[in-house]
Amino acid sequence: MARQAPVRDVAPTVQRLRLRYAKRGPLRFTSTRDFQRALERALRRTGVPMAYSQGFNPHPRISYTNAAPTGTASEAEYAELAVTSVLDPERVRAALDAALPTGLDVLEVVEVRAPDLADRLQASVWTVELPGVGEDEARSAVATLLAAETVEVSRLTKSGMRTFDARGPILRLDVRGGAAAADGTPCAILDLVVRHVTPSVRPDDVLAALRHAADLVPPVPARVTRLAQGPLVADVSAGAAVDAVSDPLAADRS
Repeated sequence: MARQAPVRDVAPTVQRLRLRYAKRGPLRFTSTRDFQRALERALRRTGVPMAYSQGFNPHPRISYTNAAPTGTASEAEYAELAVTSVLDPERVRAALDAALPTGLDVLEVVEVRAPDLADRLQASVWTVELPGVGEDEARSAVATLLAAETVEVSRLTKSGMRTFDARGPILRLDVRGGAAAADGTPCAILDLVVRHVTPSVRPDDVLAALRHAADLVPPVPARVTRLAQGPLVADVSAGAAVDAVSDPLAADRS
């Protein structure tokens, strides 16, 4: 006969809080699981009254949405907490930011007022620095990629090896020159906006597409940062409607 999970007397959820946090510097190499452990320690240390699940192994009710790949810096990671008391979001932000190591930085906390944050995360904005690649070389490769209808790449996913189109989800891909190194080595920078699809197209997939389409192979690994993720809106400020990424927490502030 199967064991039945005990019914525990747990405090109900009375408030939900959404966090926007950053991964910076060396801590860009932390995985989502590493951050989960760090956040749970910070919650215990600061005394945030967390709601817990039922079952044999109760755990704090925390959910994570569309985390950036390990090794990628980000200014726009999101998590949601269920708590058993009504709290001041700014005090929670300050306490958690102080309790987490420098480089895992809590940038904002808001009370949940609108459901389905995941549905609002429709696209991401990235910068991709390419040390050793000149601006002209990058522009030529990007033009070749954007001229293609499809560029297939392969990546190992949780479901096994997947082959998918990396060109279609690219909404914007621009090139600018970066600051050269002390020895004069150039560094092109890609400004990238990618629509979220399944499987997700990440900056490393776009780099693989540049390699397949235009034989662009950076001599050293790229430095990648996610600047934002959120809903897609029409931006007409430049005189022509283009896709722009807006703030996903705006609905919670309303």
